Amino acid sequence: MSYLSLTLSLSFVGLAMFISLWQHLKLEKDLLVGTVRAFIQLTAVGYVLKFIFEPAGWQYVTPMLAVMVLVAGQNAARRGEGLPGAFRLATLAIAVAEAVTLGMLVGLGIIPFTPQYVIPISGMVIGNAMVASGLTLNRLRAEVAAQRPGILAALALGGTSRQAAEPALKAAVKAGMIPTVDSMKTVGLVQLPGMMTGQIIAGASPVEAVKYQILVQFMLSASVGITSMLVALLGYRLFFTSTHQLRLPGTIPGR
Repeated sequence: MSYLSLTLSLSFVGLAMFISLWQHLKLEKDLLVGTVRAFIQLTAVGYVLKFIFEPAGWQYVTPMLAVMVLVAGQNAARRGEGLPGAFRLATLAIAVAEAVTLGMLVGLGIIPFTPQYVIPISGMVIGNAMVASGLTLNRLRAEVAAQRPGILAALALGGTSRQAAEPALKAAVKAGMIPTVDSMKTVGLVQLPGMMTGQIIAGASPVEAVKYQILVQFMLSASVGITSMLVALLGYRLFFTSTHQLRLPGTIPGR
């Protein structure tokens, strides 16, 4: 792709800004900041990956993955704003999902343990885990607040915090997984995912590109499931004291 073509693609951002101005959405600043950040971040990561893909760049793979997990955890934690420990919780869940998914891919011999495979695959795993973590945290907080009377009743009848929060847990995990499940149902019919499209544009066989995309869809279902489950199972504890009393961090005045 030429630099001229890349410059012309800014017209799409201009269209989005026009819609924002027309409908008085006040998103122009966010769109501008997002555009600049996307350009700088993607350009920078391109040069970083070029260096890491060299034989001498192996030592930087783990630090780069660590940075990706930390940034993803920080972004996901914003969905749980007001919840103490949301960052640690989201980061842990994302890290575990990444470790399990990548470990299975390499351990089963599905992909080789090389930077060219590890970094892009990990990026997809971490990115989707980040979204799932944020959605689960947000839904968990909303469900606990909405189901407060029922939770208090369950606790009053002698139930544990886990038993009282069970309906909220299930709803939160489901919310975190639904986007990925819906994507699996429509992939190839409604959308051609980015990885598959990129490979085809780069000249790869469509059949080979499809194989990799199927792999991606399957691995994302696992990583998203792991993340959502961990966030819910560990996150509900934030709403209860050690004596199984309900508290709503971030939703109770004065907390």
